[in-house]
Amino acid sequence: MQAGLYHRLGPAKDVLVIEELEKPEPAKGQVRVRMMSSGVNPSDVKTRAGKGRPMTASWQIPHSDGAGVIDAVGDGVATSRIGEKVWIFNAAFMRPLGTSAEWTVVPSETAPRLPDGLGFDEGACLGIPVMTAHRSIYVGGVPKQGETILVTGGAGVVGHYAIQLAKWAGATVLTTVSSDQKAAHAKQAGADYVINYKNQDVIKEVKSIVGEEGVDRIIDVDFGKNFPISLEIIKSGGCISSYASMGSPTPTYPFYAAMFKNLSVHHVFVYTMSNIAKQQAINDIERWAKTGNPKFAIANKFKFTEIIKAHEAVELGSKIGHVILSQQ
Repeated sequence: MQAGLYHRLGPAKDVLVIEELEKPEPAKGQVRVRMMSSGVNPSDVKTRAGKGRPMTASWQIPHSDGAGVIDAVGDGVATSRIGEKVWIFNAAFMRPLGTSAEWTVVPSETAPRLPDGLGFDEGACLGIPVMTAHRSIYVGGVPKQGETILVTGGAGVVGHYAIQLAKWAGATVLTTVSSDQKAAHAKQAGADYVINYKNQDVIKEVKSIVGEEGVDRIIDVDFGKNFPISLEIIKSGGCISSYASMGSPTPTYPFYAAMFKNLSVHHVFVYTMSNIAKQQAINDIERWAKTGNPKFAIANKFKFTEIIKAHEAVELGSKIGHVILSQQ
């Protein structure tokens, strides 16, 4: 089979190659998937560039997300799964067999059935972005109808789905963005209120919308950088869930100010969250796909052999939405 992979960490054009490998065979509890689409996430690009964890083998097929068709199963997996359309998550986490190949093998539980009505490209968007958005919302408990949720970075791929899932749960959604184009994208996702933090005072705008007590929850793309503002606009007894802190990787935390608000802070890392949380996300994604009118934004679509261009597109970050490799 053909696979896009790397043998060492570094710039995309220097380390990514297309090689011919043997088609993998599924071990006990695994399924083999004929890949149709592979999602390229920022974490995939950062790992390849050497900004994440070290390699776990002498080579790495990147990308944790994807979608395709099961064509073989290992012992312990029902043969009725053969022919099933699936989406994949966690494929490349701490293992060399990611989704940037004609076939991959993964544990059966990380290849859920592709919801009806979704294509392979949409399926390749469901892993890291949608599961992270889901966990960020539900880690603090099931939202109550009418709760106010602020999604920072609402035009990012996680923020895009956090807006949709929060609205699906019955919340009133505020979001922050940095441009008119991103504001339009967040509105299209369903945000009730959009604040451009480049030219608006976020604290003032949030309080003018929800009142002085603040929002019930914050889904945060940059915890350390945003925390001084978050502390001003989160309701007493509220919660913040964050999946990144790139602006301040080692933030200073004002313990007593947070304590006085009875604030709950949750860290979200989809790869290692509990099996219960993963299954809840899978179940809710299935229901959301049926009832939530999900909206997907694919910024770039490349052939599997154009993996270098795909990684460079993610690094450039000039367009809104996903980057996908496709066999179709």
